[in-house]
Amino acid sequence: MNAEHTTKNPDNTIAFQGEPGANSDLACRAVFPKMETLACTTFEDAFAAVHDGRARLAMIPIDNSVAGRVADIHHLLPNSGLHIIGEHFQRIDHHLLTLPGAKLDDLTHVHSHVHALNQCRTVIRELGLEPVVHADTAGAAHMIKERGDRTQAAIASALAAEIYGLQDLRANIEDAEHNTTRFLIMALDERRPPLDAPKVVTSFVFRVRNIPAALYKALGGFATNGVNMTKLESYLVGGSFQAAQFYAEVEGHPDSRPMQLALDELAHFTHEVKIMGAYPASPARDEIG
Repeated sequence: MNAEHTTKNPDNTIAFQGEPGANSDLACRAVFPKMETLACTTFEDAFAAVHDGRARLAMIPIDNSVAGRVADIHHLLPNSGLHIIGEHFQRIDHHLLTLPGAKLDDLTHVHSHVHALNQCRTVIRELGLEPVVHADTAGAAHMIKERGDRTQAAIASALAAEIYGLQDLRANIEDAEHNTTRFLIMALDERRPPLDAPKVVTSFVFRVRNIPAALYKALGGFATNGVNMTKLESYLVGGSFQAAQFYAEVEGHPDSRPMQLALDELAHFTHEVKIMGAYPASPARDEIG
């Protein structure tokens, strides 16, 4: 089923991957409560919605404090044609949703995204339910509504319960209290903060040259120039086990002197360095860290 929906005002619309009521939808509404949300089937569809002028922004999850990085997103970001202009940390609260009137004793199966099921193992085991994997938490909730079977439940957001008219049988059923997803806010045009902005994060991708200690030498400039690197992740590209691309995040403005020196040194040992965006650091970085 195609999850995309039309909206009347693209300039006031933010796109996300998933069905209405997904945690990405929740993140959009938390950051931009006055904007309309546009549900898209895939991440590529969300990027395309911005390129095509159907949405002004896209809200894309990049990693979760429990499940780690979001699958495939690092491959997709460099070719999205969009710029990162902000970040948002969304606390994830999982709810056990059923048809109205259903009781715990009625339930036999629970449906959700694989990460949501893994994050709620204790309750699933306690209730003796058989987990069923779905592509999306809100999609699972939608399916429960459409199927009309009181033995089936979904793990999804409270927003999904509201949208699909389901009963919220249990709230906050996740095992870990710190369950948080970090989202990137993306736009067609770059929007760098002022050079004197207090806390700026710069995201970029690069590939190292195939020479001994290339990665060590490439990153040395950040240490010698006092630039703090908060994230470095590698992933294979081009179908080769020897071609690794790196996604990195550092604290600092790309136009500042220390950053320019560090990036210059990086360029000596790498190729295809691409800055994905420079944006204000979320206050939640300090709260979560």
